[in-house]
Amino acid sequence: MSQIEIVATVSELQELKRMQEELNAEIEALQDRIKAHMTEQGAEQIVAGAHKVSWKSITSSRLDTTALKKALPEVAERFTKTTTAKRFTVA
Repeated sequence: MSQIEIVATVSELQELKRMQEELNAEIEALQDRIKAHMTEQGAEQIVAGAHKVSWKSITSSRLDTTALKKALPEVAERFTKTTTAKRFTVA
């Protein structure tokens, strides 16, 4: 890619990311309206035409690695897996 092409591509990427942020905000606002309606109705699930919407609590259990490292550092060390990844950023 030439310098002009890379500048244009990065500019287009930034514009699309800005548009994505706007869309995400609109999506969040619509979801909040639906959640408010469901709360008013006391419903965890509703049917809206061909769509089924659910909003319910989910309970999950996760390992508290900070506490494990404090209580049993040798065990935490034995079972710690290191991975490498590449991060792409544009500033």
